[in-house]
Amino acid sequence: MSNVYFTAEGLEKLQAELQELKSKGRADAAKAIAEARAQGDLSENAEYDAAKEAQGMLEKKIAELESSLANARILDSSKIDISKVTILCKVELKNIKLKKNFIYTLVSESEANLKEAKLSVSSPIGKAILGKKKGDKVEVQAPTGKIEFEIVKISLA
Repeated sequence: MSNVYFTAEGLEKLQAELQELKSKGRADAAKAIAEARAQGDLSENAEYDAAKEAQGMLEKKIAELESSLANARILDSSKIDISKVTILCKVELKNIKLKKNFIYTLVSESEANLKEAKLSVSSPIGKAILGKKKGDKVEVQAPTGKIEFEIVKISLA
């Protein structure tokens, strides 16, 4: 697996999620299996099968998080060049047709969250603006057609 990039905050969240799954998640899964096992015959026990399947999915999620952490690299905002759009930049975009401005912070795919205005660098808009400079215009293909944006401002997140 290749490197996975995180902000310090994003890495902390990932570590906390992993710790929660390893402690509470595993304890809950073991409890569910024990309760289902107590109901008797395991060959026709749908609750037992469901609890074992849930445990398998939990272990898969734990393995994925551990793999991401093993390949994690922290992005250092002090080394970011804001003369062009890069990951961890805050970018103000103007939708030319709507004459409306939007501000997004470009982050890794794992930290993307539209409610927090964190846009993945691998999203259509993220890909379109990556490497561009203030004043550049970009077109993004959306389900409703092409949307044209102008890069108004680039700053540190």
